Amino acid sequence: MDRLFTHIATRIANASGWPITFIVALTLILVWGATGPAFHFSDTWQLIVNTSTTIVTFLMVFLIQNSQNRDASAMQAKLDELIRAVEPAREHFIGIEHLTDLEICEIRDALEEEVRHLEDKQATADDTVERLLSRHYRIRRRQARKANGG
Repeated sequence: MDRLFTHIATRIANASGWPITFIVALTLILVWGATGPAFHFSDTWQLIVNTSTTIVTFLMVFLIQNSQNRDASAMQAKLDELIRAVEPAREHFIGIEHLTDLEICEIRDALEEEVRHLEDKQATADDTVERLLSRHYRIRRRQARKANGG
């Protein structure tokens, strides 16, 4: 059941983002508006569009939320893997998305305080980039040695 719902939710969420979907919805509204005089702008005529848009909106909220939850979970898993894989990273950051908002704010404030005293924050970023590049080149050299039988 989960797979079927995920498949359907993903397809609908993706389709709803295309310009053609907007054009179709706009066309339906224009056709509805154009038929107003033929139905004398009756209560039933108004009820059709009100009911239709309410139902579509109600269902889309759940489908879009499902899609966003899945995307956020996947992104979090990828970030956790990056934290785990990078040597100097602090692994205790893995899973902090399960903390309360207040706890996350406290962590963010502590991190900002940690770098606030640094005069040159760019130097910190440069150092991080240098460490990442150094790690990358070490891994590439290791892979090359393995490939050459060494």
